[in-house]
Amino acid sequence: MQPPCETVRIGRAVRVPVHCEAARQRLKPVGKLITELLMSAPLRLGIAGLGTVGTGVIRLIQTEAALIAARAGRAVEVTGVSARDRKKARDVDLSPYAWEDDPVTLARRDDVDVFVELMGGDAGPAKAATEAAIAAGKDVVTANKALLAHHGQALALAAEAGGRSIRFEAAVAGGIPVIKVLTEGLAANRIRRVMGVMNGTCNYILTRMESAGLPYDAVFEEARKLGYLEADPNLDVGGIDAGHKLSLLAAIAFGTKVSFDAVELEGIGRIAIEDIRSAADMGYRIKLLGVAQMTGRGLEQRMSPCLVPSDSPLGQLQGGTNMVVIEGEAVGQIVLRGAGAGEGPTASAVMGDVIDLARGIRIPVFGQPAALLSDAVAATVAAPAPFYLRMRLQDKPGALAKVATVLGEAGVSIDRMRQRAHDEGSAPVLIVTHRCTRDALDHALSRMPETGVVVGDPVAIRIEAV
Repeated sequence: MQPPCETVRIGRAVRVPVHCEAARQRLKPVGKLITELLMSAPLRLGIAGLGTVGTGVIRLIQTEAALIAARAGRAVEVTGVSARDRKKARDVDLSPYAWEDDPVTLARRDDVDVFVELMGGDAGPAKAATEAAIAAGKDVVTANKALLAHHGQALALAAEAGGRSIRFEAAVAGGIPVIKVLTEGLAANRIRRVMGVMNGTCNYILTRMESAGLPYDAVFEEARKLGYLEADPNLDVGGIDAGHKLSLLAAIAFGTKVSFDAVELEGIGRIAIEDIRSAADMGYRIKLLGVAQMTGRGLEQRMSPCLVPSDSPLGQLQGGTNMVVIEGEAVGQIVLRGAGAGEGPTASAVMGDVIDLARGIRIPVFGQPAALLSDAVAATVAAPAPFYLRMRLQDKPGALAKVATVLGEAGVSIDRMRQRAHDEGSAPVLIVTHRCTRDALDHALSRMPETGVVVGDPVAIRIEAV
């Protein structure tokens, strides 16, 4: 005969029928946990910036509220929003939220616990609102790499002085959790090098040039029509956007203050289809590659086109995907690959930070207290590497010998060389050097006009060991 049915309360309004004492005892902890979840005060967000990422964050909160609450240990809700145009059509329901025309006012609201800054820009409203949020005792989540690259140290000091946190996973490499990997997963490692492809637009242009055999200008215009380029395209193709990201990773990896001004920047505008084809013939692909490493000469930070082996993870990276490679003393090499932009991946990164704050997890902004970060001493000379050279030589006896002599006198030795078919009295020549410094190579290139056989300006691209 079945024993009398009794019930155990689960939460505030749910009762579950049970038929034995053992079942009741097993359900009590579950009930306690659910009660705690229901009784915990929600984490309240104020979101400034309702573009692709901002609306993506709201959509994620609206569609995955239960999942987020279960994993965060409390509900996460939006209480207020702000954007430049209140009347703009957006594919999310904003009616439940208070609207503030001024993001600074939003940042100061009493019903906002975390200020989510998704406006962009290294000054203006983004900076003013972030500073206001910190002064009002709020935590900040941002996707703004430019703001942190230029003002990260001051903002970190202010936040940490008030016991608050600035989280910025979405600012670097979109959906790839590289900030969390560096600050938490690899916290015990002395980092040797951080490198990666951190701008999907540039990677799209370079891989499209190779796959379609199109010149740079044609693919640039294609990317512009597709909406891949920033309003100021130089932020992408000039390496500035990716340079911002590299400076943030370097600060975490090497315990230094953010030093974007020390990043050596070179964009992809000079990469010709001839370079793409020649690199492929020699087993390489060209990538806009960021590299940060601490050397005996200081902190080296470079964002520039590089040749990487075609069969390496970086060499196989196609389209708008990002990849970050981290080398640590204990762990060896870690490769992280994923979407570097877009609504879903970036909103995912924002919410990862929000959920950590909901759980009560607060760590220093750059992995260790900002007051303990050292000044970054910039390396005066980059580490030696082999280089790819492309130049056009006149069809004259001894032309190659003259070029080899100039290189040799500068301390640059030739590893291999390839000469193409002659064309109207001149021929393209491809040279791969042995390891040398860029200063030595630049000295040699500056003397090439003296040879009387070099037509136009030579192209030099670093070959990075990956």
